[in-house]
Amino acid sequence: MKRKILEKLITWKNKPGRMPLILNGARQVGKTYILKEFAVSHFSRYVYVNLETDATTSAFFDGDLNPSRLVQYLETVTEIRVVPGETLIILDEIQSCPRALLSLKAFCEEASDFHVVAAGSLLGVAVNREKYSFPVGKVDELAMYPLDFEEFLWAMNRTSLSTEIKNHFEKHEAMPVALHTEALELYKKYLIVGGMPASVREYLETGSFLTVKDVQGRILNEYIADMAKYANPATSVKIRACFNSIPAQLAKENVKFQYKTVQRGGTAAIFGESIEWLIFAGIAIKCQKTTQGFMPVSAYADLSDFKLYMNDAGMLTMKSGMATQTILSSIEEENMFLGMISENFVAQAFVCNGFPLFYWKNENTAELDFVVQIEGKVIPVEVKKGKRTKSTSFNIFMKQYNCPYGIRISGKNFGFENSIRSVPLYAVWCIH
Repeated sequence: MKRKILEKLITWKNKPGRMPLILNGARQVGKTYILKEFAVSHFSRYVYVNLETDATTSAFFDGDLNPSRLVQYLETVTEIRVVPGETLIILDEIQSCPRALLSLKAFCEEASDFHVVAAGSLLGVAVNREKYSFPVGKVDELAMYPLDFEEFLWAMNRTSLSTEIKNHFEKHEAMPVALHTEALELYKKYLIVGGMPASVREYLETGSFLTVKDVQGRILNEYIADMAKYANPATSVKIRACFNSIPAQLAKENVKFQYKTVQRGGTAAIFGESIEWLIFAGIAIKCQKTTQGFMPVSAYADLSDFKLYMNDAGMLTMKSGMATQTILSSIEEENMFLGMISENFVAQAFVCNGFPLFYWKNENTAELDFVVQIEGKVIPVEVKKGKRTKSTSFNIFMKQYNCPYGIRISGKNFGFENSIRSVPLYAVWCIH
């Protein structure tokens, strides 16, 4: 599958002052696959070791971390010659070997001519940075996410449609009705299949939403297994409880994360660490409340108030038990939770495009789904699941903070009227 992150990997390969790279991301987002694709297409050869399954190689890092010694060992076990500039060294599941993580510093300082990339789940790499003596300032980092909707279109062999969407977004021009309808139908399929590569591949091969759910179930089981593996038993139970509560949290009229929804009497002191674990693991996405519409938005964040989304809309659909036919139906206006899946989809797209997530709420009842900074301006973003788009909160924010324009994401076609930019749900990936 074609992935956007490949271009970033190429940039890293050719960058002056390049350091060893850590590719972060939740399990099953395609890190190993893309690194091997990168190696095959841009290097003469590569050596690959999985430090989670290869105990012998993992144990070798307990000794001297001299790069020459490590390279010699890797050549021996893989029988592949490691040549600077021609060979990519891939250290997979690096969170399983703290000393391997530390070796990246040695490669940076003593053998920078080698191309070394490590892949690891955020749950191991990020949460345990202090324990693992993380090589701060000695590595480059990239984050990888599930396929966004444009990548999904590429996988579905609809590259021409993605090009049309981008062109109409840039021109603020409505798509032809037939293409608009087709894009919305594909968007609905994405809400079911999601962006996990294994789920997308299953759908491409079978065309069945039922077997896609089986794949998603296996991925969820891997997440749950990691909760037990990378946390003590007591914390693992709390992490799982917070994770399981996400659909219920989003189903509330007030979608602010409430600890009492996890467990009666729940507090930040009890569950705060568990929520951070889910975020660092890349399994959950946090959207912080901001109380103002001024620059910079982060300066006005209320750290005690936030929303929590899942890392993949398709996984949320499956975990919530939302009926497939409800999503595929054209009568989307009648189901409130479908609106939250759409909001989760937008949150996921914004994170992929590098936006920090914030939502706004004033002292009264006005609330806005997202607030982003684009070209030095604060822009309000409202998400609607269908075509009904009237919102008082949106207008209040626009007027109060004198915004140059606002973005309304819905089932409507492209347009620009009364300082409101209409962006169809299927084109969120175009917003940068």
